[in-house]
Amino acid sequence: MQVVSISSLKGGVGKTSVTLGLASAALAAGIPTLVIDLDPHADATTGLGVAARDQLDIGQLIKASRKADLGANVVPSGWLAAHENDGATPPTLDVAMGSAFSGIYDRPDLGKRDLRRLATILANADRDGTAPYQLVLIDCPPSLNGLTRMAWTASSRVLLVAEPGLFSVAGTQRTLRAIELFRTEFAPALVPAGIVANRVRPGSSEHAYRLAEMKTMFGELLLSPTIPEQANWQQIQGAAHPVHQWPGDSAKNASALFDRLLDSVLTQSATRSRLYRG
Repeated sequence: MQVVSISSLKGGVGKTSVTLGLASAALAAGIPTLVIDLDPHADATTGLGVAARDQLDIGQLIKASRKADLGANVVPSGWLAAHENDGATPPTLDVAMGSAFSGIYDRPDLGKRDLRRLATILANADRDGTAPYQLVLIDCPPSLNGLTRMAWTASSRVLLVAEPGLFSVAGTQRTLRAIELFRTEFAPALVPAGIVANRVRPGSSEHAYRLAEMKTMFGELLLSPTIPEQANWQQIQGAAHPVHQWPGDSAKNASALFDRLLDSVLTQSATRSRLYRG
């Protein structure tokens, strides 16, 4: 079970959009996946078309982490309906629902015991070593408060999302420093999965300059491909639909990019984990 936090210390860079794109790619590839919506805004939950019933949200599960039953409280994504219509058995795409309640843990003063709450929930779901998921994606808030640090404690990798702009590039550099400090003190197995440049405008000279700057600053951490700005992305998200099932050439091209990005995250970050351990 690979646990990847999708993070940025700057808001508005499309972190949740990247999470949804990767979830769509995992669904298309048949990878059993869980999305944990740790952002109190719960945008990933909305975008995944979740229809909640009596399940507990992630904030309530965190509150009772030692006794929390993750399997009983995840909700299947509404995206699965498109696959059911094909007549084939759909793969697994579950959601641990986000809610404003989780915000009570988004504080800078959480101790080590509290930082392990999410890790405890995931460990309990894998007591017998047969976890139902191959991939866990954690959509983090755009801050370095308690919830992000809780996600990092539970993760093996952190995928950073950045726009090719001055403030976002600077924020990414700060995040890498924060990861290094955090792994030294709390999570020695944690490594960066890489950096994805999102909302890239191909005709922008500023974006071209910043991408070149990012390649110089971050080297192999800057993943390929970059994700271009897409005019119909808000429409796709507003319909709570996977990009891989959206009609049109634009969505088809975006789907192929997220397929490649998911492969980069899973393969390159696995290699990086071995290098860090070495």
